[in-house]
Amino acid sequence: MSQKKVKQHHRNIRREILKTIWRVPDAVWPEVQKLLPPEKVLQTPGRPVIPFRRVFDGILYVLRTGCQWKAVAKEFGSGSTVHLRFQEWERRDVFKAFWRLMLKRYDRRRGIGWTWQAVDSKTVRRTLVGGGHRCQCHRYENQSACLR
Repeated sequence: MSQKKVKQHHRNIRREILKTIWRVPDAVWPEVQKLLPPEKVLQTPGRPVIPFRRVFDGILYVLRTGCQWKAVAKEFGSGSTVHLRFQEWERRDVFKAFWRLMLKRYDRRRGIGWTWQAVDSKTVRRTLVGGGHRCQCHRYENQSACLR
């Protein structure tokens, strides 16, 4: 391949890179809305209603940044409201359905190599803090290395 074609190929690849999602895109929201329970109507008695879209964006914010629920930006509502909805929607498998939805969208757009899989993990030795198992087998000089 000529040098000119290689440069053009690299430019095309850069152009195809998908942006990281920080908020639910407008094109995706109607599909996400179908996964959620009915929303409380605005202007009803009781606590002020936080629209589900803002709450969902707040959940994405926490998952992307790793911040604590109480540290959620106020534009998403209170951290306790965002966390409460997260727990409710988790019980209803909303995020599992959202994951499947996004996989299907990505597969249609870019294609997924379903035959190739990888596992990314980290193995950490278990500590004995908090009343963990105490090795009685004496096979290890360092009993914290026991895997039982």
